[in-house]
Amino acid sequence: MEVRGLRKRFGKTSALDGVDLTVAPGTVCGLLGPNGAGKTTLVRILATLSPPDGGRARVAGLDVVLDPARVRANIALTGQYASVDELISGRENLEMFARLHRMRGPVVRRRAEELLERFGLQDAAGRAVRTYSGGMRRKLDLAVSLVVPPAVIFLDEPTTGLDPQSRYALWDSVRELVRAGTTILLTSQYLDEADHLSDRIAILGNPDGAGGRVIAEGTPSALKSSLGRGCIDLTVRHADQLALAAEALVRTGAGAVEVHRELRRVTLATGRSTGPGTAVLTAALRELEASGIAVEDLALRRPTLDEVFIGLVTTPATTTEEAA
Repeated sequence: MEVRGLRKRFGKTSALDGVDLTVAPGTVCGLLGPNGAGKTTLVRILATLSPPDGGRARVAGLDVVLDPARVRANIALTGQYASVDELISGRENLEMFARLHRMRGPVVRRRAEELLERFGLQDAAGRAVRTYSGGMRRKLDLAVSLVVPPAVIFLDEPTTGLDPQSRYALWDSVRELVRAGTTILLTSQYLDEADHLSDRIAILGNPDGAGGRVIAEGTPSALKSSLGRGCIDLTVRHADQLALAAEALVRTGAGAVEVHRELRRVTLATGRSTGPGTAVLTAALRELEASGIAVEDLALRRPTLDEVFIGLVTTPATTTEEAA
Protein backbone atom coordinates (compact mmCIF):
# COMPACT_ATOMS: atom_id res chain seq x y z
CA MET A 1 0.00 0.00 0.00
CA GLU A 2 1.50 3.34 -1.04
CA VAL A 3 0.08 6.83 -0.50
CA ARG A 4 1.77 10.00 -1.70
CA GLY A 5 0.59 13.58 -1.24
CA LEU A 6 -3.05 12.57 -0.79
CA ARG A 7 -5.46 15.49 -0.41
CA LYS A 8 -9.21 15.73 0.14
CA ARG A 9 -11.53 18.67 0.71
CA PHE A 10 -15.19 18.88 1.67
CA GLY A 11 -16.28 22.33 0.55
CA LYS A 12 -13.98 24.81 2.29
CA THR A 13 -12.78 22.23 4.81
CA SER A 14 -9.55 20.36 4.16
CA ALA A 15 -9.79 16.79 5.47
CA LEU A 16 -6.42 15.54 4.19
CA ASP A 17 -3.46 17.74 3.35
CA GLY A 18 -0.67 15.75 1.73
CA VAL A 19 -0.78 12.34 3.43
CA ASP A 20 2.25 10.10 2.79
CA LEU A 21 2.10 6.50 3.95
CA THR A 22 3.67 3.16 2.99
CA VAL A 23 2.47 -0.21 4.31
CA ALA A 24 4.64 -3.23 3.54
CA PRO A 25 2.90 -6.41 2.31
CA GLY A 26 1.95 -8.87 5.04
CA THR A 27 2.13 -6.35 7.88
CA VAL A 28 -0.27 -4.43 10.12
CA CYS A 29 -0.23 -0.64 10.06
CA GLY A 30 -2.09 1.01 12.91
CA LEU A 31 -3.67 4.32 11.87
CA LEU A 32 -4.31 6.58 14.86
CA GLY A 33 -5.43 10.14 15.30
CA PRO A 34 -7.87 12.39 17.13
CA ASN A 35 -11.40 12.96 15.85
CA GLY A 36 -11.30 15.09 12.72
CA ALA A 37 -7.77 14.10 11.74
CA GLY A 38 -8.98 12.32 8.59
CA LYS A 39 -8.68 8.60 9.45
CA THR A 40 -12.07 7.61 8.04
CA THR A 41 -11.58 9.83 4.99
CA LEU A 42 -8.26 8.14 4.23
CA VAL A 43 -9.74 4.64 4.62
CA ARG A 44 -12.66 5.55 2.34
CA ILE A 45 -10.28 6.78 -0.35
CA LEU A 46 -8.11 3.66 -0.14
CA ALA A 47 -11.22 1.48 -0.29
CA THR A 48 -12.37 3.36 -3.44
CA LEU A 49 -15.47 4.71 -1.67
CA SER A 50 -14.42 8.34 -2.10
CA PRO A 51 -12.16 9.95 -4.74
CA PRO A 52 -9.15 12.03 -3.68
CA ASP A 53 -8.72 15.62 -4.82
CA GLY A 54 -4.98 15.27 -5.26
CA GLY A 55 -2.03 12.96 -4.81
CA ARG A 56 -2.03 9.27 -5.57
CA ALA A 57 -2.69 6.00 -3.80
CA ARG A 58 -1.98 2.39 -4.74
CA VAL A 59 -3.49 -0.60 -2.96
CA ALA A 60 -2.34 -4.14 -3.79
CA GLY A 61 -0.24 -2.52 -6.52
CA LEU A 62 -3.30 -0.91 -8.17
CA ASP A 63 -4.19 2.77 -8.51
CA VAL A 64 -7.39 3.54 -6.58
CA VAL A 65 -8.47 6.17 -9.13
CA LEU A 66 -7.42 4.52 -12.40
CA ASP A 67 -8.35 0.94 -11.51
CA PRO A 68 -10.99 0.99 -8.75
CA ALA A 69 -12.76 -2.22 -9.82
CA ARG A 70 -9.59 -4.30 -9.55
CA VAL A 71 -8.72 -2.64 -6.24
CA ARG A 72 -12.13 -3.65 -4.85
CA ALA A 73 -11.52 -7.22 -6.01
CA ASN A 74 -8.41 -7.36 -3.83
CA ILE A 75 -9.65 -5.73 -0.60
CA ALA A 76 -12.11 -6.17 2.23
CA LEU A 77 -13.48 -3.54 4.58
CA THR A 78 -14.72 -4.44 8.06
CA GLY A 79 -16.12 -1.65 10.20
CA GLN A 80 -17.21 -1.31 13.79
CA TYR A 81 -20.78 -2.23 12.83
CA ALA A 82 -21.37 -5.72 11.46
CA SER A 83 -22.72 -5.68 7.90
CA VAL A 84 -24.26 -9.15 7.93
CA ASP A 85 -27.95 -10.04 7.64
CA GLU A 86 -29.35 -10.51 11.15
CA LEU A 87 -32.45 -12.39 10.02
CA ILE A 88 -30.64 -15.43 8.66
CA SER A 89 -28.07 -17.76 10.23
CA GLY A 90 -24.32 -17.37 10.27
CA ARG A 91 -23.95 -20.26 7.86
CA GLU A 92 -26.52 -18.77 5.49
CA ASN A 93 -24.71 -15.42 5.54
CA LEU A 94 -21.46 -17.07 4.53
CA GLU A 95 -23.12 -19.15 1.83
CA MET A 96 -24.88 -16.07 0.46
CA PHE A 97 -21.61 -14.14 0.17
CA ALA A 98 -19.92 -17.17 -1.40
CA ARG A 99 -22.58 -17.22 -4.12
CA LEU A 100 -22.17 -13.47 -4.62
CA HIS A 101 -18.52 -14.27 -5.32
CA ARG A 102 -19.73 -16.73 -7.99
CA MET A 103 -18.97 -19.90 -6.07
CA ARG A 104 -21.27 -22.77 -6.90
CA GLY A 105 -22.25 -26.24 -5.73
CA PRO A 106 -20.44 -27.99 -2.86
CA VAL A 107 -17.71 -25.32 -2.88
CA VAL A 108 -20.17 -22.90 -1.25
CA ARG A 109 -20.94 -25.16 1.71
CA ARG A 110 -17.31 -26.21 2.09
CA ARG A 111 -16.05 -22.61 2.23
CA ALA A 112 -18.73 -21.65 4.75
CA GLU A 113 -17.82 -24.56 7.01
CA GLU A 114 -14.11 -23.73 6.79
CA LEU A 115 -14.75 -20.17 7.96
CA LEU A 116 -17.16 -21.20 10.69
CA GLU A 117 -14.51 -23.52 12.09
CA ARG A 118 -11.74 -20.95 11.71
CA PHE A 119 -13.62 -18.37 13.78
CA GLY A 120 -15.08 -20.79 16.31
CA LEU A 121 -18.69 -20.29 15.20
CA GLN A 122 -19.66 -23.91 14.46
CA ASP A 123 -21.98 -24.23 17.47
CA ALA A 124 -23.91 -21.09 16.48
CA ALA A 125 -23.81 -21.69 12.72
CA GLY A 126 -27.52 -22.50 12.44
CA ARG A 127 -28.80 -19.69 14.66
CA ALA A 128 -30.12 -16.35 13.41
CA VAL A 129 -27.41 -13.69 13.66
CA ARG A 130 -29.70 -11.49 15.75
CA THR A 131 -29.10 -13.94 18.61
CA TYR A 132 -25.30 -13.53 18.40
CA SER A 133 -23.25 -11.57 20.90
CA GLY A 134 -21.31 -8.52 19.70
CA GLY A 135 -18.09 -10.51 19.54
CA MET A 136 -19.70 -13.29 17.51
CA ARG A 137 -21.16 -10.78 15.04
CA ARG A 138 -17.77 -9.15 14.60
CA LYS A 139 -16.19 -12.55 13.98
CA LEU A 140 -18.84 -13.36 11.40
CA ASP A 141 -18.34 -10.00 9.72
CA LEU A 142 -14.62 -10.71 9.42
CA ALA A 143 -15.34 -14.23 8.18
CA VAL A 144 -17.59 -12.82 5.45
CA SER A 145 -14.71 -10.58 4.36
CA LEU A 146 -12.57 -13.68 3.88
CA VAL A 147 -14.90 -15.76 1.72
CA VAL A 148 -12.46 -14.89 -1.05
CA PRO A 149 -9.18 -14.12 0.76
CA PRO A 150 -8.24 -10.48 0.03
CA ALA A 151 -4.72 -9.11 -0.32
CA VAL A 152 -5.59 -6.12 1.89
CA ILE A 153 -8.10 -5.70 4.74
CA PHE A 154 -9.20 -2.39 6.22
CA LEU A 155 -10.26 -2.88 9.84
CA ASP A 156 -12.07 0.26 10.99
CA GLU A 157 -12.36 0.13 14.80
CA PRO A 158 -13.20 -3.60 14.68
CA THR A 159 -13.38 -4.18 18.45
CA THR A 160 -15.36 -1.12 19.54
CA GLY A 161 -17.87 -2.15 22.21
CA LEU A 162 -16.53 -5.69 22.62
CA ASP A 163 -15.71 -7.24 25.99
CA PRO A 164 -12.03 -8.06 26.66
CA GLN A 165 -12.37 -11.77 25.87
CA SER A 166 -13.96 -11.02 22.49
CA ARG A 167 -11.32 -8.39 21.75
CA TYR A 168 -8.48 -10.82 22.41
CA ALA A 169 -10.13 -13.50 20.28
CA LEU A 170 -10.38 -11.04 17.38
CA TRP A 171 -6.73 -10.08 17.90
CA ASP A 172 -5.82 -13.75 17.42
CA SER A 173 -7.78 -13.78 14.17
CA VAL A 174 -5.92 -10.70 12.94
CA ARG A 175 -2.54 -12.26 13.76
CA GLU A 176 -3.55 -15.41 11.86
CA LEU A 177 -4.43 -13.32 8.80
CA VAL A 178 -1.05 -11.59 8.88
CA ARG A 179 0.76 -14.92 9.17
CA ALA A 180 -1.07 -15.94 6.00
CA GLY A 181 0.31 -12.87 4.19
CA THR A 182 -2.61 -10.43 4.41
CA THR A 183 -1.84 -6.70 4.66
CA ILE A 184 -3.96 -4.85 7.24
CA LEU A 185 -4.67 -1.18 7.86
CA LEU A 186 -6.15 -0.91 11.35
CA THR A 187 -7.88 2.09 12.87
CA SER A 188 -8.71 1.85 16.56
CA GLN A 189 -9.69 4.00 19.50
CA TYR A 190 -7.85 1.54 21.74
CA LEU A 191 -4.16 2.43 21.68
CA ASP A 192 -3.17 -0.79 23.44
CA GLU A 193 -4.79 -2.64 20.54
CA ALA A 194 -2.66 -0.78 18.00
CA ASP A 195 0.40 -1.36 20.22
CA HIS A 196 -0.17 -5.13 20.37
CA LEU A 197 -1.12 -5.72 16.73
CA SER A 198 0.78 -3.19 14.63
CA ASP A 199 4.17 -3.62 13.02
CA ARG A 200 4.18 0.12 12.39
CA ILE A 201 1.95 2.97 13.50
CA ALA A 202 1.07 6.18 11.66
CA ILE A 203 -0.46 9.03 13.63
CA LEU A 204 -2.62 11.50 11.73
CA GLY A 205 -2.95 15.01 13.07
CA ASN A 206 -4.31 18.38 12.03
CA PRO A 207 -2.26 20.72 14.24
CA ASP A 208 -2.63 23.87 12.15
CA GLY A 209 -6.14 23.32 10.80
CA ALA A 210 -4.86 22.87 7.24
CA GLY A 211 -5.98 19.21 7.03
CA GLY A 212 -4.90 15.82 8.29
CA ARG A 213 -1.41 14.52 7.61
CA VAL A 214 0.98 11.99 9.13
CA ILE A 215 2.71 13.70 12.05
CA ALA A 216 4.56 10.62 13.33
CA GLU A 217 5.32 7.16 12.01
CA GLY A 218 7.37 4.22 13.22
CA THR A 219 7.28 0.99 15.14
CA PRO A 220 5.50 1.13 18.51
CA SER A 221 8.88 0.77 20.22
CA ALA A 222 10.46 3.61 18.22
CA LEU A 223 7.53 5.94 18.90
CA LYS A 224 7.79 5.30 22.63
CA SER A 225 11.52 5.94 22.55
CA SER A 226 10.96 9.18 20.63
CA LEU A 227 9.23 10.70 23.66
CA GLY A 228 12.66 10.84 25.23
CA ARG A 229 11.71 9.86 28.73
CA GLY A 230 10.69 7.05 31.01
CA CYS A 231 8.45 6.97 34.06
CA ILE A 232 8.69 5.86 37.65
CA ASP A 233 5.35 4.90 39.19
CA LEU A 234 5.20 4.96 42.99
CA THR A 235 2.20 3.63 44.91
CA VAL A 236 2.19 4.54 48.62
CA ARG A 237 0.63 2.39 51.30
CA HIS A 238 -1.01 5.33 53.06
CA ALA A 239 -2.84 8.05 51.16
CA ASP A 240 -1.83 10.71 53.69
CA GLN A 241 1.80 10.28 52.58
CA LEU A 242 1.15 11.26 48.96
CA ALA A 243 2.34 14.84 49.38
CA LEU A 244 5.53 13.72 51.16
CA ALA A 245 6.16 11.12 48.46
CA ALA A 246 5.76 13.74 45.72
CA GLU A 247 8.24 16.02 47.49
CA ALA A 248 10.73 13.15 47.79
CA LEU A 249 10.55 12.42 44.08
CA VAL A 250 10.91 16.11 43.22
CA ARG A 251 14.17 16.15 45.17
CA THR A 252 15.67 13.60 42.75
CA GLY A 253 15.70 16.40 40.16
CA ALA A 254 14.81 13.87 37.48
CA GLY A 255 11.69 15.50 36.07
CA ALA A 256 8.07 16.48 36.54
CA VAL A 257 5.88 14.79 39.15
CA GLU A 258 2.18 13.99 38.78
CA VAL A 259 -0.06 12.90 41.68
CA HIS A 260 -3.00 10.49 41.20
CA ARG A 261 -4.84 10.64 44.51
CA GLU A 262 -7.51 8.07 43.71
CA LEU A 263 -4.77 5.49 42.95
CA ARG A 264 -2.42 6.54 45.78
CA ARG A 265 0.16 6.93 43.04
CA VAL A 266 2.86 9.44 42.15
CA THR A 267 4.41 9.38 38.67
CA LEU A 268 7.87 10.81 38.00
CA ALA A 269 8.64 11.53 34.33
CA THR A 270 12.36 11.18 33.66
CA GLY A 271 14.13 12.83 30.74
CA ARG A 272 17.11 11.87 28.58
CA SER A 273 19.32 14.28 30.52
CA THR A 274 18.71 12.53 33.85
CA GLY A 275 20.82 9.49 32.98
CA PRO A 276 19.89 5.79 33.13
CA GLY A 277 16.49 4.98 34.61
CA THR A 278 18.03 2.61 37.15
CA ALA A 279 20.12 5.46 38.57
CA VAL A 280 17.00 7.61 38.97
CA LEU A 281 15.19 4.69 40.57
CA THR A 282 18.02 4.28 43.08
CA ALA A 283 17.91 7.99 43.90
CA ALA A 284 14.13 7.80 44.33
CA LEU A 285 14.43 4.87 46.74
CA ARG A 286 17.01 6.78 48.78
CA GLU A 287 14.78 9.86 49.07
CA LEU A 288 11.70 7.80 49.92
CA GLU A 289 13.52 5.90 52.65
CA ALA A 290 14.91 9.13 54.11
CA SER A 291 11.36 10.54 54.26
CA GLY A 292 9.92 7.43 55.91
CA ILE A 293 7.48 6.74 53.08
CA ALA A 294 5.72 3.34 53.24
CA VAL A 295 6.05 2.08 49.67
CA GLU A 296 3.51 -0.41 48.33
CA ASP A 297 4.90 -0.57 44.80
CA LEU A 298 7.67 1.13 42.82
CA ALA A 299 8.26 0.48 39.13
CA LEU A 300 10.33 1.87 36.28
CA ARG A 301 8.57 1.76 32.92
CA ARG A 302 8.72 3.10 29.39
CA PRO A 303 6.14 5.62 28.17
CA THR A 304 2.88 4.12 26.96
CA LEU A 305 1.54 4.66 23.46
CA ASP A 306 -1.22 6.73 25.08
CA GLU A 307 1.39 9.14 26.44
CA VAL A 308 3.11 9.34 23.05
CA PHE A 309 -0.22 10.00 21.34
CA ILE A 310 -1.23 12.74 23.77
CA GLY A 311 2.18 14.36 23.52
CA LEU A 312 2.02 14.45 19.73
CA VAL A 313 -1.55 15.62 19.18
CA THR A 314 -1.31 18.41 21.77
CA THR A 315 1.95 19.87 20.42
CA PRO A 316 3.02 21.21 17.00
CA ALA A 317 3.55 18.58 14.32
CA THR A 318 6.79 16.64 14.58
CA THR A 319 7.30 13.71 12.24
CA THR A 320 9.02 10.90 14.10
CA GLU A 321 10.37 8.05 12.01
CA GLU A 322 12.49 5.12 12.99
CA ALA A 323 15.85 5.09 11.30
CA ALA A 324 15.91 2.51 8.54
